[in-house]
Amino acid sequence: MKLVLATRNHGKIVELQRIIAEIMPAVELVGTDSFPDLADVEETEDSFIGNALLKAHAVAKATGLPAIADDSGLSVNALNGAPGIFSARYAGTHGDDLANLNKVLSDMDQVRDRSAAFHCAAAFAKPNGFEIVVEAKLLGRLTTAPIGDDGFGYDPIFIPGGFEITTAQMSPAQKDQISHRGMAFRELVPKIIYSLKEIK
Repeated sequence: MKLVLATRNHGKIVELQRIIAEIMPAVELVGTDSFPDLADVEETEDSFIGNALLKAHAVAKATGLPAIADDSGLSVNALNGAPGIFSARYAGTHGDDLANLNKVLSDMDQVRDRSAAFHCAAAFAKPNGFEIVVEAKLLGRLTTAPIGDDGFGYDPIFIPGGFEITTAQMSPAQKDQISHRGMAFRELVPKIIYSLKEIK
């Protein structure tokens, strides 16, 4: 069975392949890079759930294959929830992780309340319009400077609740166990399996 991951983000593809393979090892996961003529889906909704569903449906319809998508981001309490759904383009250029991270740190300069959360909406869609969506959240706090070399996005400045290290200092396996994306997809994948009638 082939599933399309509605993303070109290499870090996200690697992470999702790890998480999904644990639960659904027989599935073949491919990113949208495998479909050169497939246009990027513009995220025009005003919520993580809305954008995840938008991407999953668009890719399923365009490829004729079941698709999964997520919309994830960082929400900082002192910034009134920003960068939120604009996390991937907070500094202006989509996918510029370093610029986005540095803008958050700049906006948070001298701010004492460092509380923040990672959000993930994970969606599954079939070409016929069937959909499933779930949402998960990881609470934590921001550092004042990047720490750690693993992960991607805002990982180097995010310390999950109950930890003293950033998600960029964690092993992939450790991060998968606690991450917002890990939580969301561990809830979503069994629902996908059931919808595909692959359980007995």
